[in-house]
Amino acid sequence: MRVIAGKYKGHRIQAVPNKLTRPTTDKVKEALFQIIGPFFDQGICLDLFAGSGALGIEAISRGMEKAIFVDKQPKAISVIHTNVRQLGIDSQVEIYRNDALRALKAIKKRELKLDMIFLDPPYQKIPYEKILNEINLYNLLKDKGIVVCEHDVNYSFPLPIKGYQVEKQDNYGNTTAITILRKDD
Repeated sequence: MRVIAGKYKGHRIQAVPNKLTRPTTDKVKEALFQIIGPFFDQGICLDLFAGSGALGIEAISRGMEKAIFVDKQPKAISVIHTNVRQLGIDSQVEIYRNDALRALKAIKKRELKLDMIFLDPPYQKIPYEKILNEINLYNLLKDKGIVVCEHDVNYSFPLPIKGYQVEKQDNYGNTTAITILRKDD
């Protein structure tokens, strides 16, 4: 795996060495950032179910000011720490080993407003509706903020979802689909 573009373009990052995570391929990552970016001028993103941290790291490389990484697997947290140290971006990140829903509550308590949230949970294990409803209920997104959902192509994404408009929905290969949601006005 590598950083596709921006300040850290070409730098290799480690993947989580187990079968519990499914890294976003470079092809999907590149297509995704062409849609949502491709470059940013500051902002805060949340990489929920972060795995190796590849999506949040890519966002920082492309100009995002800060990334918050959350994963409940100890191996994933260790890999994120390694990747962040190798790139020297420690001052731009927060890394938490936590359950996704508890992490959202913690962000609400801190009264943070996010520009972007990456959701890439284990396919068919976490209900997107519940997470998206919590994000909306806690009002975690800034105006025009986006949520990027990576999911299995066979998953029937529950649309419409209160509080969001579909920006784009596309399949990438036989296994991965991306749904990009923008916060409703």
